[in-house]
Amino acid sequence: MTPPAAAAVSFASVSRSFGNVKAVDNVSFEVRDGEFFSMLGPSGSGKTTCLRLIAGFEQPDAGHVAVHGVNVERVPPYERDVNTVFQDYALFPHMTVSENVEYGLMIRKVPPAERHRRSEEMLALVKLENLGRRRPGELSGGQRQRVALARALINRPAVLLLDEPLGALDLKLREQMQEELKALQRQVGITFVYVTHDQSEALAMSDRLAVFNQGRIEQIGAPAEIYERPATVFVAGFVGVSNVCTGDLAFRLGGSLRAFSIRPEKIAIRHARDAVPDGWIGAAGTVRAATYHGATTRYAVALDGGGELVVMRQNGADDARAPQPGDGVLLAWARRHNQPLGEDR
Repeated sequence: MTPPAAAAVSFASVSRSFGNVKAVDNVSFEVRDGEFFSMLGPSGSGKTTCLRLIAGFEQPDAGHVAVHGVNVERVPPYERDVNTVFQDYALFPHMTVSENVEYGLMIRKVPPAERHRRSEEMLALVKLENLGRRRPGELSGGQRQRVALARALINRPAVLLLDEPLGALDLKLREQMQEELKALQRQVGITFVYVTHDQSEALAMSDRLAVFNQGRIEQIGAPAEIYERPATVFVAGFVGVSNVCTGDLAFRLGGSLRAFSIRPEKIAIRHARDAVPDGWIGAAGTVRAATYHGATTRYAVALDGGGELVVMRQNGADDARAPQPGDGVLLAWARRHNQPLGEDR
């Protein structure tokens, strides 16, 4: 029987503090070989420190970090089989695109002909053929990002670390680069570990993601699992938009004091006189605000018994009957959409 392959990256009870601040607090997780794994969380949640621990820019105070089964705490960054792509690209402005891409090979004393051949391959891979003679200042933001990717991939690392690499791009270009990055990762088959604070970015690109909060991991799972079945109040509130019901509101709408979440798009907004379908939960209220978002309208509905729910309604042919602020409405949803929540870790 063939033994299971070692994880591409593994953390075992890892902690890292800066003075009195515990940036990473007893974190354990594994990144599977060949997967696109994202670390998602707000600023200061510990995700970037974890990335720096993998890269070797930081050392753990406790626990172990391994790359393909080998502990790397005592291995300097330049000897680890990983490369990093930063948000600011970190390109050399005085070098051409080709020289930037070849730089890692030059440091390793790879012969010029081999460097040039592999540089051309990488530039073709990131769709920058014929731009090798330009300098970074002559490129767009998206093109500079591709150069940084080519430079990181040319050494064929076992793991590619990406520290919010799309943060400096405008929305349209960022969405385009998300598709290209995911397609590139599938093509090269290298493990990607991606840090972001953008929930939609993590959901769109990842095979799995870890949600960080205050130095600890709240939940790890596939994007649909994280979104549809958040484990804690923090995950429900941070990943997408969610109604978190606690205390009296949870009891009135769910029949229990246990906290639960309900996503806004799961709730139907109807006229006040409509009936509640069998097996559904109903709640009467008044529209407090309606915000147009193009494809959808977001409603804030103040419930008659107290509390408020957010509802997302698809805009369409029946917009003439759409509720307006001040209208009495009935909210209804299937009970199965109530997602029980545990306490934040």
